[in-house]
Amino acid sequence: MTTENEKKWELRLYIAGHTEKSVTALNNLRRYCEEHLKGQYKIEVIDLLRKPQLAEGDQILATPTLVRKVPEPIRKIIGDLSNEEKVLVGLNIIPA
Repeated sequence: MTTENEKKWELRLYIAGHTEKSVTALNNLRRYCEEHLKGQYKIEVIDLLRKPQLAEGDQILATPTLVRKVPEPIRKIIGDLSNEEKVLVGLNIIPA
């Protein structure tokens, strides 16, 4: 049984190789998760240069793109995730 406080976050970051933007996005995402979701998140990184077929499932049109799978509804943020407030509001980690 999971309480609201033990909510798990499933995040998927789509990148295209190890570009500066991709590395920045992943570093920013890890930092935000450690600060705001410690112990309650899972990050899956998908490199579309290696697995391009996976872009279709989440309708990825640009990289890097962050997709929040759980909790629903699904949310997407495109870019290097450098604007912390925009990312946290966009993922609904903090209220708008």
